[in-house]
Amino acid sequence: MNLKYCTYTCLCLALLVGQSCGLISNSNDKMVKHLADTYDKYYVKENTFCPEAEFIFFDSMATKHPDPEMRLRASFFKANGFLKLGQEQEANLAFEQLLQNTNADHRHYTEVLKGYAISYLRMGERQNCISNHSSESCIMPIKDGGVHQNKTGSRKAIEVYQKLLQQDNQDYESRWLLNIAYMTLGEYPSKVPSQWLIPNLDKDNSGYAVKAFTDIAPNLGLNKRNMAGGVIIDDFNNDGYLDIVTSDWGLKGAMHYFKNDTKGSFTDCSVISDLGRFKGGLNMVQADYNNDGFLDILVLRGAWMGKFGKQANSLLRNNGDNTFTDVTVESGLFSEHPTQAGVWRDFNNDGWLDLFIGNENGGLDDYNPCELYMSNKNGTFTEVASIAKCQVVDFVKGVSAADYDNDGLQDIVISGLQGRRTLLRNTGLKNKIPQFEDVTERVGLGDVRVSTFPTWFWDYDNDGWQDIFVCGYEFVKSIAYSAGTEALGIPNKAGKMYLYHNNHDGTFSNVSEEAGLNKSVFAMGSNFGDIDNDGYLDMYLGTGNPDYKSLVPNRLFRNMGNGKFADVTVSSRVGNLQKGHGVAITDLDNDGDNDIFIEVGGAYIGDSYNNSLYLNPGQNDNRWINIQLEGSETNRSAIGTRLKVTFREKGIKRVLYREVNSGGSFGSSALRREIGIGQSNLIDEVEITWAKTGKKQVLRNLRPNQFIKIKEGSNAIAKVNIKKTIFLNQNTSIPICDSKGMIL
Repeated sequence: MNLKYCTYTCLCLALLVGQSCGLISNSNDKMVKHLADTYDKYYVKENTFCPEAEFIFFDSMATKHPDPEMRLRASFFKANGFLKLGQEQEANLAFEQLLQNTNADHRHYTEVLKGYAISYLRMGERQNCISNHSSESCIMPIKDGGVHQNKTGSRKAIEVYQKLLQQDNQDYESRWLLNIAYMTLGEYPSKVPSQWLIPNLDKDNSGYAVKAFTDIAPNLGLNKRNMAGGVIIDDFNNDGYLDIVTSDWGLKGAMHYFKNDTKGSFTDCSVISDLGRFKGGLNMVQADYNNDGFLDILVLRGAWMGKFGKQANSLLRNNGDNTFTDVTVESGLFSEHPTQAGVWRDFNNDGWLDLFIGNENGGLDDYNPCELYMSNKNGTFTEVASIAKCQVVDFVKGVSAADYDNDGLQDIVISGLQGRRTLLRNTGLKNKIPQFEDVTERVGLGDVRVSTFPTWFWDYDNDGWQDIFVCGYEFVKSIAYSAGTEALGIPNKAGKMYLYHNNHDGTFSNVSEEAGLNKSVFAMGSNFGDIDNDGYLDMYLGTGNPDYKSLVPNRLFRNMGNGKFADVTVSSRVGNLQKGHGVAITDLDNDGDNDIFIEVGGAYIGDSYNNSLYLNPGQNDNRWINIQLEGSETNRSAIGTRLKVTFREKGIKRVLYREVNSGGSFGSSALRREIGIGQSNLIDEVEITWAKTGKKQVLRNLRPNQFIKIKEGSNAIAKVNIKKTIFLNQNTSIPICDSKGMIL
């Protein structure tokens, strides 16, 4: 009897009744087995994201290849393999051996020396930031509890980086990392040699500061260590309190479901929900796809992995009892294209959510066009991208949807690595299928040819028209090199942030420079929200790439309300240097202001890191309103529904516009609308434009600082009785819950 792929259920059955583990009892078992089979299928040396198989190959080559030069190269890749596997001390020894076999004239000497330096810097991170993790670990500028206690790794790294800079004083990658290494020792900027100092890394330089957030994930047991992955924060059991679901992109990395216990902590329901059995998933997005009143989860898999990324996505139906069922096959959503980008919208205004998925095309031999799944209004979908003229072929990294031209139809924006953003305008139905037109060049989005990653629609200036944000993901030599040159004011050709203002006439203008956003940040996971309840949307960007040298801070930008943004990363204490992936910005503790959760970790097991939950201390006494919408004719989640909020602040009339969605294209915030209204004491009017019908529903004279629920077609305002949560203030392990959601 072959137990290799047995799931928990199948194994129990096999033991009880003596049946073969080949029997698959339900759809969850089938998907779990399929993902396990996929992992084994791609356990090959050619898969750069399978370092275990890669290491075995190079280990053999390093000793057995007849060509000395090939043995040297294999030894280099073997040393890097140790790093990918998280074995830094072994990597140190391997690089030392390599240096003994090369000299300064060897063509690979500098490459080996850089590997040696990063292996020691990583060792310092392992011994301090990971093994002795605290809420201050790796927060730039590193200070207080984040300063390394075991200084061996960074000391050695500094020694090597100084040698590299003596050889080449324009090695801005090494200069950047040298400054970071000194910072880990608490010696920046005072001890950094003046000729290699990068000044002001401990300052925002924006002229504006915010109150510092605190990472409370360690206190709540939420600082799970994982590779890259996604996050959803929303209410999955309809008790009014927000829960957390995370994923891990590796096909050995599991999902987690943290249920809010409503008392200041969370319980780990990963096992009883069955979510803990599902592996993989770089991103996730939530929606009530079947209109049954419970939020479901779409898991997107295979991104970055090329031909090894042909992994099945999963649609996980929320059963309403703390369990989820994989309905991917029965819903008609089963496909295997590398992706991390998907968006739920009602593209034909029939009251049921459809799904657009942006895939990563790898060329003629790895063809992965975008997909559009239209709801059949019975829990199943039909793929129609070709008929709908939205079968875009690109290496897609982000998708978002909104009605940018206010014609009542949902449009799509796409970002990708092939240098072109794509805007698809929904022109209406033909034979009941929405039709899309590529209007990219006509509307002004074709002005810059650069690789881009996250993107979203948002009304950043509250004029009632959806604007577009997209972040460049193109760098010079390396991300660390680009970061170093930018910090020194040295021009480079790295991609920057791009903000496109809606001109109200179907076109957009690039206002990045005027907004102060023409900076390089190399964002991946990212999202937006209002951190200070001033009514203007701010954004938090997770940064990096698989390269271990990509130690650049995640970034927080405050919307100043005048068309400009201020970098407040340093003052807010949210600039983690580790790889930033899925981001959710939402009011997790029900105190009225937005908190930030970020899934942190890289592409390799050796680059796993702890997730963070940055608690907002409250920036001021600004007021707010929290509105949960429920569709009846419109999709139950009310996704795509618009709100217009009118109030007076200090005698001046203000109007804010919001849309129901999960935010940015990598990470999912709660669907309830959390709206800051500044110093207003009364909301004069909330006008709701329901997504399906376009009908307007108006509510007047609402008092602020309350949670309410509004159902389509009803003027009754239901008060949601949830309380402010005081989270635990001591380190704790997260409790496990049983089949009824009760703590064991």
